[in-house]
Order: sequence, then structure tokens, then C-alpha cells
Amino acid sequence: MSKQPELLTAKFPHPTVREDWLAQHSEEIIDPTLPIVDAHHHLWDRPNWPYLLPELLRDAKGHNVVATVFVQCGAMYRQDGPVELRPVGEVEFVNGIAAMNASGLYGPMRACAAIVGHADLMLGARAGAVLERLQAAAPDRFRGIRHITAWHPDPAVKATIYDPTPQQMLDTKFQEGFACLKPLGLSFDAFVYHTQIADVAALADSFPDTSIVLNHVGGPVGVGPYEGKQAEVLTQLRQDLLDLGKRANVTMKIGGLAMRLPGFGLHEQARPLDSVALAQIWRPYFDACVEAFGVERCMFESNFPVDKISTSYAVLWNAFKRLAQEFSLAEKAALFSDTAARVYRIAI
Repeated sequence: MSKQPELLTAKFPHPTVREDWLAQHSEEIIDPTLPIVDAHHHLWDRPNWPYLLPELLRDAKGHNVVATVFVQCGAMYRQDGPVELRPVGEVEFVNGIAAMNASGLYGPMRACAAIVGHADLMLGARAGAVLERLQAAAPDRFRGIRHITAWHPDPAVKATIYDPTPQQMLDTKFQEGFACLKPLGLSFDAFVYHTQIADVAALADSFPDTSIVLNHVGGPVGVGPYEGKQAEVLTQLRQDLLDLGKRANVTMKIGGLAMRLPGFGLHEQARPLDSVALAQIWRPYFDACVEAFGVERCMFESNFPVDKISTSYAVLWNAFKRLAQEFSLAEKAALFSDTAARVYRIAI
């Protein structure tokens, strides 16, 4: 999972971003002063798809994004050296960008104020040494790791470039590696499909003192064998999230719903949908998350540039603001900034 050549050559399982298509629709920014901590985005320099600080700053313009959280995506792994240490290159790369941005030369937004890297937890207890190296690479910003475990037997579901094994989070070696997080004060970002939420619950039960952040609303699948079955998936998702929400050490990221995975076909429309339409489609998933976790354990995420296949950054956050428009100021603060700042230890 940690070899750079495979990451560079793997077929990226997402449709292409079409800037000309996105440009067909624009909106005025809703509530432009509302502080936002974007709890999940990526940076990379993939062939024909660069997404670095200039692209992030350009996309975020208009909304009051005060800070962001970078989440691992296999970018800039070291070319050589021990395989298990190659992901340290990603943290070094992002910490350099964060340092550039912290100069103030690029505006007030604190890009990559928190960094989530990757360590292969299947190393077992040996993962501890990797975590220490990652922490040393960004001592002021490194907050935890993501080890993607999203697995499904049907290849049509595949939404990542990684190939985990079934029930990997329950593997003894994985849990040995996971046990190394808490002593270092690190959190774990989980990306799974909705069919695996019970495994996240089991992991949370085994490690009740380790912070687990569930990505992308728990990964509802609406493609492959689930095509046209969004209602059934939502029913199961809601039940599983209600159960998972009983674990106080788990928080939820609300986003990722503009990917191909949920099967809404947003990127296939003749024109990009406006924020009213997006909010209407996403409302049941938002409600399920808030019902299960409460606003104090939910945070909005852009998942850019992946979600950019379907919508612009401006419209995405407008949709989120529409979803939360009936909430109190304190509840909005939790969803848009406070939860992310608390979980990832960002001073705002």
C-alpha cells in the first residue's frame, strides 16, 4: 500500500474534472463570513491533474475558510528507502506547503493546519516507528493517519487505488498497529463502504480511547450491485450509523457525496446542479449523520479535488450551508469549524 510507483501508475477511480462544465453554473456565496474549517481535502501532482496550493486557494475563494485538514492520498511518497517509510514523503511535502502558506503571503487561510498521513498498520507493532517518523516530519501539524480499508467483492464498487483485504480492521496485525496510535496522541481516519460500518464499531469498541473519524458519511454505495438502490442503502446506513454513534470516540465527516460512489450521477448531468438541488439530494444523509452523532461530533468536508468532478467548491459549501440553515449559530459553528478544530487540534 505504500509504494509510490503503483500510486503514480494506478488508474484513478474517479471521473475527470471538467472546468468548462463547472463554469456553466456559479452562485453568490451564502453567509460569506461564516468561519469554515475544511475537514478533509487532498493535494497532489498527478499526471494531467495537479491540485496544489494555488488550486486550493482559487477554489476556496469567497467562503471564509480559516483552516484546512489535509488527508492522505498517496502523494509524493519517497522514491526509495524502506517501503514502510515512503509515506513520510507525503507528510514532508504537505508540511512544506503548510509552511509556505503560514507565511501569510497567500492570504489568511491556514491551509493544511492539520495533516493526516499514512502508515501501514499491517506492520503491526512495527508501525509505531513509522508513526514516530511521520510525527517528526511535521511536529506542529501531524495529527493522525488514514489507512484505507474500503473493500467490496464487486470490482464495480471500487473507489480507491488501494487493495485492502476483507475485514482488515479486525485483523490481529492491523490492531497491533492501531494500538500504536493512542500513545502518540494520534487519531485514525476511516474510509470504508457502508457495508463495513459494523467493523468500524468493533474497532471503536476495542480501542475506546482512540479517536476515530469516519470519512464520507460512512461510504454509501450506489453503484455496481447497489445501482438504483439508494433508498435501501440509506435505510441500512441510518441504522448502522445510529449504532456506531453510541461510541463516543467516533466522529463523522459529512461530505464525499459528490463522488461517483453514491450513484447520484451528479457529474453526468448536462449542467452542474445548483446548491438547492444538491442540498435536497444530500438532506437524508445529513439528517442521518446528525441524528446519530449530534452536531458536536459532525464536521463538513469538501473532499476536494475528488468531489470537484460534480460541483465547484463555492456551490458545495453553499449546499452545506443550506443543509444547516435552520440550525442555531452554535450548531452551525460545530458543523463548520468547531468539531474539526477540536478533533484535529487546530487553534482558530
